Amino acid sequence: MAEQAVGQTVLFPALFTKPLVATFDTPQQSSDGGAILLKAIDDQLGLTARLAACLPERRQAGKIAHDLPTLLRQRCFALACGYADANDAAALKADPIHKLLVGRDPVAGDALASQPTLSRFENAVGPRDLFWLTHALADGVIAQHPARLGAEPVRRIPLDFDPTDDPTHGQQALAFFTGPYGTYCYLPMVGTLTFNSERTQYLVTAILRPGNAPATLGGLRRLFHKLRAAFPRARLRVRLDGGFASPAVFACLEAEGVEYLVAMASNARLERRIRRLLGKARMRSQATGETAPLFGETRYAAKSWKRKRRVILKAEVVRLGGRDPRDTPRFVVTNLSPSPRRVYALYRERGDVENRRKELHSGLGFDRTSCPAFWANAFRVLLTAAAYVLLQTLRQHRASPVLPQGSTLRERLIKLGTRVSVSARRIVLHLPSAFPWLALWQAVALALGARTG
Repeated sequence: MAEQAVGQTVLFPALFTKPLVATFDTPQQSSDGGAILLKAIDDQLGLTARLAACLPERRQAGKIAHDLPTLLRQRCFALACGYADANDAAALKADPIHKLLVGRDPVAGDALASQPTLSRFENAVGPRDLFWLTHALADGVIAQHPARLGAEPVRRIPLDFDPTDDPTHGQQALAFFTGPYGTYCYLPMVGTLTFNSERTQYLVTAILRPGNAPATLGGLRRLFHKLRAAFPRARLRVRLDGGFASPAVFACLEAEGVEYLVAMASNARLERRIRRLLGKARMRSQATGETAPLFGETRYAAKSWKRKRRVILKAEVVRLGGRDPRDTPRFVVTNLSPSPRRVYALYRERGDVENRRKELHSGLGFDRTSCPAFWANAFRVLLTAAAYVLLQTLRQHRASPVLPQGSTLRERLIKLGTRVSVSARRIVLHLPSAFPWLALWQAVALALGARTG
């Protein structure tokens, strides 16, 4: 085998009855042909256009080969297709589909930006830019829902804000050792929203925070104002985990006039108040041989609180096969009035937000924050969130009863081997006829405005 052909040819001499040669020599092909659907989604939302409008051009005009909207789209679409690293640009710069996604001729168009160019692009973004980018992302998400919901009145919008760990493994700025996670990390905040009784949690914000960030809502107040402007008759309901049970957070939520459910860690006083309820749960569990939850409530104020608040008590004895019974007391602070069992059920509905975090981490490289500069990493987090919004919006176009999520959605609709040809009149994508998800792909394309014929 010739030395220059080693990287382009693979030989299996004894795998079949005849020698098998695999050659990587077909031009104008891509493994991401289905990403055209993401381009259709982005054109409908105007998401990357909103984000690009927040970035001022600071480069010298005579030295610009790739404008800012192109760089942003290149990075965002690559993330959505599963390429989390800027290093992937070396292999993608001549990909005909990725050139098409940013508006270039897939055959004769200039190559896409290289990794050094993308790295300079990420590192040029500062805190003021991130402020406006975060607002633009939220505006783009919120703007799509009035038309989607149509005449359905929006009476309640539950919002879930959840911190997650982003371990660091270098000299990234503002990464600190965080005890609960046992490592040096950032603590990005992910915010999702739901409408009425829908189960889908729509990502609306993702903010990278230092590893020692306090549990505060900060600038998220502005998100409340945006939602009230778009849905003036809707009640906002905020659900938070135990790290947010602080006087500052409660004061913020009450000043904003929103409903809230906030988990709270156990302490000696709360343990005394739940002791009798927990005893009853043990007796019931012993009598039935099954897990036994009981609910109650109390009025409670920590020393740092200015007044008492309603605290829901959940006393549960968990029984699992082959294990000893285990007490699991839980506490939720709320300003809602329904029964304790009902309030706790409302809080548990936030549990699905953990799946959104998993999709961001495992499917999109949400934690690929390897830049030394904090603001460059924050920009990466926001671009990853924008890519997730495109994928999540793609899933909304339900061309079948069940459209897959996360990486499965990408595998079935995006990762599609394609040969691209260009004539004087049109661009043709030659897709495989032996494609298991062909009917689904066509249905989604039609739902996004494509036509047959």
